[in-house]
Amino acid sequence: MDHVLIIHAVQDYEAWKKVFDAAAAMRRDAGERSFQVLRYENDPNKVVHFSRWDSLAKAKAFFESARLVDIRRQAGVEAPEFIYLHQLEAGTL
Repeated sequence: MDHVLIIHAVQDYEAWKKVFDAAAAMRRDAGERSFQVLRYENDPNKVVHFSRWDSLAKAKAFFESARLVDIRRQAGVEAPEFIYLHQLEAGTL
């Protein structure tokens, strides 16, 4: 399974979350299968989006598309860092 970890600052979390939620079907259609949204404990506008994808190629095509660049701008995203990951192991303790 492939994952994407995105860390970025947003100008306003609530405004960003509305745009993120509105893009759910678009993300699903592009190959995202599950996600988690987290915020830094001491910075409510620092967001982490961790998601599972059909493939890293699909994830990269989605996140690097001109449409997504524009959506990020509209959502107030500042300096996103994308980390593309292949899962090696998983478990439950």
